[in-house]
Amino acid sequence: MVVVLVAVVLAAISGVAIRSAPPDPLAVVADEEAAEPTGVGGVDPLHDAGLTGEGVRVGIVDATGFALPSDRVQGAVSARRRFGKAAVGERPGGRHGAAAAETVHRLAPGASLYLASFSTPGEFERAVEWLVRNDVDVLLVPVAFYGRRGDGSSRVAAVVTAAAEAGVTVVTAAGNTRSGHWAGRFDPDDDGVHRFAGGSRSYLLNGSTGRVSVWLRWSRVNRSQRANVTVSLYRSRGDRATLVAQSRPYRRDETPNVWLSERVDPGGSYYVEITGPADLDGVPLELVSPTHRLQYITQSGSVVAPATARRALTVGAVDRRTGRLEPFSSVGPVDDRPGVDVVAPSGFHLPARADRFVGTSAAAAYAAGVVALVLDANPVLTPRRVEAVVESTAVETGPDGVDPVTGSGRLDPITVVRRAGNVSAGG
Repeated sequence: MVVVLVAVVLAAISGVAIRSAPPDPLAVVADEEAAEPTGVGGVDPLHDAGLTGEGVRVGIVDATGFALPSDRVQGAVSARRRFGKAAVGERPGGRHGAAAAETVHRLAPGASLYLASFSTPGEFERAVEWLVRNDVDVLLVPVAFYGRRGDGSSRVAAVVTAAAEAGVTVVTAAGNTRSGHWAGRFDPDDDGVHRFAGGSRSYLLNGSTGRVSVWLRWSRVNRSQRANVTVSLYRSRGDRATLVAQSRPYRRDETPNVWLSERVDPGGSYYVEITGPADLDGVPLELVSPTHRLQYITQSGSVVAPATARRALTVGAVDRRTGRLEPFSSVGPVDDRPGVDVVAPSGFHLPARADRFVGTSAAAAYAAGVVALVLDANPVLTPRRVEAVVESTAVETGPDGVDPVTGSGRLDPITVVRRAGNVSAGG
């Protein structure tokens, strides 16, 4: 995971190291590894037919910036802007945004790219508004904001919905927290320590980095209780346990939540405990770690804002070689909706390196490139029509019909683009 705090993706999903005790965890890029993708294929027949995304504008908003790997990709960039302290492409994690841009470019080499980087939720909103003012046709949002409401009513989800209502086809990454998500009701013992199904400790498993990042959200009772719920991180050594860090309130959000992000020994054994006041007994809690698997997990409802927005094409990830759902790919439902619309390939390789662009960000970038080809084939399609044709041509990979795990199924680029050429504009 790229952890970037106050600088986008502040803490989470994919591999950029940040300073200890980052000051402000706002958003996180949605992927484990970010590298320049190659072998992003399956669309050669479309390119041979002259469909390259020519005339389509694709906006990409990313927390890490855009350290673009080649002059070829840079030549496709029509405009770029930073919203925050670091310049576009300046941050170490800029390869995440670059990998997303490179993926889109390889699928739709004729499309014009508009790039915006941000650090805070407010800057995210300004970045999206700037992209909409630049008349982008497609907006790729490969970021995740933890600790937000999961029903699509959060502010960042509303920003995405507003872009869609302005006529932009918005493609979002579902998130990579399927195995790092737990939801349940607060059940305190006499000391105010929450009891999971098997005890008070939830061990952190199979961490991908030397940093633990955790968010806890709960339903509001009153503002005074916002800071009274605490997540404590412990290191376990046999019969001994040492307190490593405790969460701090995140006060600039519409939902009460706390977070922690701490460097750890990758070889150590760690667990978290939740403590709170007795009057929160029974209140719904949601615990998320974008860096580790949790001992106790709730896979359902793990889609992360802003992918929870009602007006977005939300994309999960399948392994590009096997077609199987990636074990980290977040799943719905979201409120009364499936939550995931389609799944797309993840796991693109560099020709000279073993690094892969893995995660729902990679899958969403693939889908955004395909959507650019769809709009090349039929420029008058509305966002709703684009989403409908994408979903109706997807190849089922799960139960019959739409489900909250893979949505309508695996994105089929050849079929959807060819079908799009025969679809009326609609509403």
